[in-house]
Amino acid sequence: MINSISKKHWGLAAFFLVFSLMAHGQMAEKAAPIIEDGEAQVVEAFSDPSKWIRHDLWVETTFDSDGDGKLDRMHVDVTRPEQTESEGLKLPVIYESSPYYAGTAGLDKGVFWDVKHELGEPGKPRKHPEVTRLGERPIISNSQIMTWVPRGYIVVHSSSPGTGLSDGAPTVGGDNESLAPKAVIDWLNGRAKGFTERDGDKEVKAYWSTGKVGMTGTSYNGTIPLAAATTGADGLEAIIPIAPNTSYYHYYRSNGLVRSPGGYLGEDIDVLYDFIHSGDESKRARNNEVVRDTEMKNGQDRITGDYNDFWAGRDYLNDMEPMKAALLMSHGFNDWNVMPEHSYRIYKKAKEMGLPTQIYYHQNGHGGPPPISMMNRWFTRYLFDVENGVENDPKAWIVRENDNKDNPTPYSDYPNPDAQDITLYLQKGGLQFGGLSSKKSKNKGKETLVDDHNVSGADLANAESSQNRLLYVTAPLTEDVHISGVPKIKIKLASSKPAANLSVWVVSLPWSEALNSKITDNIITRGWADPQNHSSLTESKPLVPGKFYEMEFELMPDDQIIPKGQQIGLMIFSSDKEFTLWPNPGTELTVDLDGTELMLPIVGGSIDFVEHD
Repeated sequence: MINSISKKHWGLAAFFLVFSLMAHGQMAEKAAPIIEDGEAQVVEAFSDPSKWIRHDLWVETTFDSDGDGKLDRMHVDVTRPEQTESEGLKLPVIYESSPYYAGTAGLDKGVFWDVKHELGEPGKPRKHPEVTRLGERPIISNSQIMTWVPRGYIVVHSSSPGTGLSDGAPTVGGDNESLAPKAVIDWLNGRAKGFTERDGDKEVKAYWSTGKVGMTGTSYNGTIPLAAATTGADGLEAIIPIAPNTSYYHYYRSNGLVRSPGGYLGEDIDVLYDFIHSGDESKRARNNEVVRDTEMKNGQDRITGDYNDFWAGRDYLNDMEPMKAALLMSHGFNDWNVMPEHSYRIYKKAKEMGLPTQIYYHQNGHGGPPPISMMNRWFTRYLFDVENGVENDPKAWIVRENDNKDNPTPYSDYPNPDAQDITLYLQKGGLQFGGLSSKKSKNKGKETLVDDHNVSGADLANAESSQNRLLYVTAPLTEDVHISGVPKIKIKLASSKPAANLSVWVVSLPWSEALNSKITDNIITRGWADPQNHSSLTESKPLVPGKFYEMEFELMPDDQIIPKGQQIGLMIFSSDKEFTLWPNPGTELTVDLDGTELMLPIVGGSIDFVEHD
């Protein structure tokens, strides 16, 4: 009885003490995320970097990719508000993983493949650079933290396998690069083990995590969120890949053709392997032998460029069935490094699977995240479980040609649902300016170009005449033309040799070389193909010189408004100086005009220009 009364009195005393302290401002409320207008707001209590808790650890995976007989451990860092310790606050996680954090190899002469050789012949041996590893513990990276920690998130980074202080071997799209981030997500949900040291046995728990994870990053760092999502990892609720490489075949090949990514002539998957291999120096020789000098050497096939099992295993479109994370894609229509098809193919598949999806496209080059408000709404909806209606927002956001990247125009979907394919036909005169018309006629004949890699595509498009390209143009447009979707070309051609490059550009003319020219002023879209793969992407066959072959392939997705007064041009040539191999000049490509046509997806289903006679 006495004890019970005492407890009651002590309880009342504690209540009045707390009430008195709060009334006099002596007891602060606990910090918590603030959500307004469907977005996580910056919270003052989370915004002082000097109070953030920063530490690192190693998460144990389910694989041994460096062959040392032990499960690989991934190096992970954590940045979190101090309230996750002092007040027991649990928060969701923004996670970025990368092979770049610990440094990369130099791009000295000889590191890339020499592209100057005949098609079908092996290239000269190249140099293999070594990476000097950088970085200090416990901080792997500072990316994302200033954006998301003040808004009530924890930020986590990890070095991908075989890079930095992570165990394993880089595989450039192999299974371990999907399973590594999955292991980190599993650790954040209490399903995998974390340790204070690379070889230690003292465990670390993610007691401050709600278990809800969102991933983002750009380029390779944007590929890894997709890779993780294809594992179906529980807790990975949303991803925002920015300019991600979604298929290493599409990155290093095009319709059977050996084709470099823009800006990196002669790069291939083994070059990228060397570029990122910053892991344990004592493991590098073994990794090189097993991965680069065996698997990649036997699989990448720079001779035929055919699609095979090696490339299929590095195509995330083939692995999407388990994926359940909400997807916001971001890409530039003029990204000629990781080309815009990479995001579109994944967005399209995710939409077909019924996943929450949005896509943001801008008109610039490589990189470029969505506006912070768009990212914020996405993460707030799926990581804080706030019903902000983001899943009912327009599916597509396109930055128009003269607009700021933070001011995209909303559309119900991409491609624009009002777009219809319009077929344009060729009229003779391509060595100067042939016609491009919506009227089909017969017996237009054949025209021949001569390959010369020394002449750039820009020079060919800007030339009044050239034997090195065929150019077919519409009359000046009488109204603006809005292209939205994936242009396609059907072509009938013959080669004077058993192998030839085929390059196709769609351009806006007159070509502008003014200092204030925008990236959208000249090139609309482009594509490349190997005529040897005219009937199959998986099997190339030597061409019979002089024999005509038909092939059809897609060009890069686009959403662009071509202004009134411009002309749309289809340019066909052989070797593209910036992208393809460089065989000796002289191969002739002959195009059958009756068997060649360009399909453009036009909003409104019509294109207005005065037809050629």
